[in-house]
Amino acid sequence: MKTLTDKVVVITGAGSGIGRALAVEVASLGAQVAVSDVNETGLAETVELAKAAGSPLVHAARLDVADRAAFSSYAAAVREHFGRVNVVVNNAGVTMTGDFLDTTPDEFDWIMSINLDGVITGTREFLPDLIASGDGHLVNISSLFGLISVPGQTGYNASKYAVRGFTEAIREEMLVGEHPVGVSCVHPGGIKTGISRNGRKTLGSDAEAIDVLFEEKLAKMEPARAAQIIVRGILRDKARVLVGIDAHLIHHAAKTVGSRYQDVTARLTKRMMPARRG
Repeated sequence: MKTLTDKVVVITGAGSGIGRALAVEVASLGAQVAVSDVNETGLAETVELAKAAGSPLVHAARLDVADRAAFSSYAAAVREHFGRVNVVVNNAGVTMTGDFLDTTPDEFDWIMSINLDGVITGTREFLPDLIASGDGHLVNISSLFGLISVPGQTGYNASKYAVRGFTEAIREEMLVGEHPVGVSCVHPGGIKTGISRNGRKTLGSDAEAIDVLFEEKLAKMEPARAAQIIVRGILRDKARVLVGIDAHLIHHAAKTVGSRYQDVTARLTKRMMPARRG
């Protein structure tokens, strides 16, 4: 894919953060945009920003990506509205912070239903459209935590590693089948979004301290810059898109030291993370 001009781009989790920034970025490049989110207020703001950026036609709908039936209906509505789909960005995601032994089965199921099942459903619903378009691209948002593991993020790590494996296999299937669809797995580092503050923490966690740590120490890049890097990855048909200096440095450092990175990460986390309450 060489241009996004007049392409139909579908973005989930577009009510804020990277999803919103992507909607604005692709709109500025001449794309027609379909956005969704569970946050209808944030979604409405995204629609206005996308229109102001240059997209005269924006389709918006409330969508819980964990609801397969709702996702199927949403995909049908987008298909009917535009008549085609060229790019799909499965971006919707959540966090669940806390040690595994403090995480309930329902909490673990919740994060997997959104971060993994939502990506799988979005891919299942729209991949035939991408193939039929003759010039399609699938983008699944993983994380830096889909490349390395971190204590207190078992659910998030599990979901984001799974997204990576799933996406890479889909890309290989597109190559084997000689389908006209590029596939990118995106691994953002610390981006200035509300994902931590809007996420869940296990019982006993110091939620405010965790949010402050993420927002003041870890989140360095603005979503708009992340969106530019992701779009560049789409146009260059990159299989893996690392977003942020932290993503590049940590990923390559982990590759250099191998599994020993886990020991280093454990020590750093013990120093940085707020102590558990109670």
